[in-house]
Amino acid sequence: MQLDLNLLTALNALLEEGSVAGAADRLHLSQPAMSRTLGRIRRATGDQILVRTGRNMTPTPRALAMRDEVHSLVSQAHAVLSPDQDLDLGTLERTFTLQCHDAVTTAIGPGLLETIRSRAPGVTLRLLAEAPSDTSDLRHGRVDLEIGSAEPALPEIHFETIGHDHLVVAIRPDHPLADGELTVERYAGARHITVSRRGRLHDPVDDALAARGLRRRVVAAAPTSTAALHLVSRSDLVVAVPERMCRPTVAALGLRTPAVPLNLAPARINHAWHHRYDTDKAHAWLRTQVREELQAICGHADT
Repeated sequence: MQLDLNLLTALNALLEEGSVAGAADRLHLSQPAMSRTLGRIRRATGDQILVRTGRNMTPTPRALAMRDEVHSLVSQAHAVLSPDQDLDLGTLERTFTLQCHDAVTTAIGPGLLETIRSRAPGVTLRLLAEAPSDTSDLRHGRVDLEIGSAEPALPEIHFETIGHDHLVVAIRPDHPLADGELTVERYAGARHITVSRRGRLHDPVDDALAARGLRRRVVAAAPTSTAALHLVSRSDLVVAVPERMCRPTVAALGLRTPAVPLNLAPARINHAWHHRYDTDKAHAWLRTQVREELQAICGHADT
C-alpha cells in the first residue's frame, strides 16, 4: 500500500481544528476538497476520525489517542524539510497577539515594548483584553500567547507557571478603613466592588468570608482592575486586587493597600500557547521576554 504523507498534515489540521471547515481554512483548501481528504483518511485508517454530533464534529477514541503522535510527526517533518536558520531579531518582521488581564498589560507592557523596540524593531504587538468567556483563540491562531491564572483544558495548549501574586485591599488614603487595624469584621462591613470581565458580583473573597460567618455588600462590578481602582480612588468603595500586577496603577492613584484580613491562596501567573509554536524560534524568544518581565514583577514560581 502506497502512503500519501500529505494526509498526515491534513489529519493534524482536522484533529486540532475539530472541523472540516476549520481544517480547510488552515490549509487554504475548499471545504469539498477537505471533505474528500477526510474520506481518504478514513479509508486509510479504517476509522471515522471525526463524527457529527449535532452541529459539531467529535473526534473518535482512536483520533484522540493518535492526536499527539500525529502532531509530533508533522512537526518533525517540518523541522526536517525547513532550513535551520538562526533567529535574526534585527530583521524579524512579525506581529504577535497577546491576551491578558489589564493589570498584566499595565505591569509588563512598558518593559516588553522597550525590549522589542531596542532588540526587534520589526516586531509589532497586539495587546488584547481578556475575553468575556473562554475561547479557542489559541487553538485557531488568533492569539499567540495568553497570560492568566487558569490551567488550559485542551491538551494541545502548553503552559508554564511563572510566578504568583496575592490580593491586597485598595482604598483611598483618607478612607475610614485606613485608620487602625483592618479586621475582618471592618473589612466585611465596607462597600465593595468586584473585578470581573463577566460582571460577577461574587468571588473567592465571599467564600472566605462565609467560612467566617460573615457577608459583605458588593455594590458594583467593574470589567477591569484599572476601572475599579479609579472608582475606589474617588469613593469609599474597597476592592481586592493582585498586589504586584496592580502596583503601577495603585502608585499612580496614590492608594493605600493593606493586606486582605483573610487566608486567601495566591493566584498563579501562567502563560500559555499552542504547541504548534513549541519549536518556533521567534515565538520562543517572545515567551522568554514575557517570562523575564513577569518574573521581575512577581518572582519565580515555586518548584
